[in-house]
Amino acid sequence: MILYHGSNIEVKKPDLSYSRTSLDFGAAFYTTTDIEQAKKWAKRITKIRNNGTPLVSVFETGKEWQNLSFLNFASADKNWLSLVVKYRTGQKIEEKFDVISGPVANDRTVNVINQYIAGTFPEDIALQLLLPMKFSNQYALKTEKAVSAVTWKETIAL
Repeated sequence: MILYHGSNIEVKKPDLSYSRTSLDFGAAFYTTTDIEQAKKWAKRITKIRNNGTPLVSVFETGKEWQNLSFLNFASADKNWLSLVVKYRTGQKIEEKFDVISGPVANDRTVNVINQYIAGTFPEDIALQLLLPMKFSNQYALKTEKAVSAVTWKETIAL
């Protein structure tokens, strides 16, 4: 499988020490199978940091990928929302997976999630609001074992 990582720098070897904990699936190296999503991430992070160049680093999964532990969310369901809220609000979570994959909370979905966290509406309403939204995917590589299971192939300048 090919995975893309958008950034303002070239990444040949992912380093989990640069991970931010308040993202959808917590501290991890974030990738996607959607190159367009990676391009958006690259442009956005370059603009936010006002530094570097938008780049997409391309990775390929190896044989070791089969031996990882996965938590996969097929959709933005109740379990996905619960986990995203826990990570985004800094709640303690027992880390037991090498990779977590599922929908990306983008600009539109983050508004719904933030309003849900603030208590503006209950979970069932949040899920109804999320249902029609178009999601891209993300693969959060959470462990050194997961990072070691991917190989850098090339970097694409935008």
